[in-house]
Amino acid sequence: MILYLHGFRSSPKSYKARLMAQAMQERGLADDWVCPQLPASPQRALALGHHLIEQARQTHGLRPAQDLVIAGSSLGGYYATCLAEHWKCRAIVMNPVVYAARDLATQVGEHTMYHSEAPFVFLPEHVDELADMAAGKPAHPERYYLLAAKGDEVLDWQEMVDWYQGCQGQVLEGSDHGISDFDQYLPDVLAFALNSD
Repeated sequence: MILYLHGFRSSPKSYKARLMAQAMQERGLADDWVCPQLPASPQRALALGHHLIEQARQTHGLRPAQDLVIAGSSLGGYYATCLAEHWKCRAIVMNPVVYAARDLATQVGEHTMYHSEAPFVFLPEHVDELADMAAGKPAHPERYYLLAAKGDEVLDWQEMVDWYQGCQGQVLEGSDHGISDFDQYLPDVLAFALNSD
């Protein structure tokens, strides 16, 4: 199962999520793709991730260490790391937020979603939730695949590379925060995700 966690203000309609969903469907693996709309509250977003994994364990016999890959973009990459450390599974992190409480503290206030214009509020306590869930650097970096874009206009790619030292993956020359050229990297990302050795 691939559990995909989108970034701040994003949704399952994001470019990377749609591209991966389509690739999974083309491989006959649509049932192994889970991409929920995450709530604004980090605590609730993480709880939803735990719930979906637990549900798959109980209903489909999912073995997280063998059968689960959590993919996350930006803030979703932070969540993916928290969940992967807990479940001891593999993770794909794409331009992940590393210091979430610090970086998201600037986002307290009212926002609209990118793909729907739906309003939501990011509260000061949400920053505290991010600080409380911090998981530290990966205990087993070999279980991670990092895509870090030097052209990321939102986050510092060098912080990502430092945090995920020893992980598989690629540092992208150029690109941007959303990895708008993700189609180029999708084959490698899926190869990592679908290789269950």
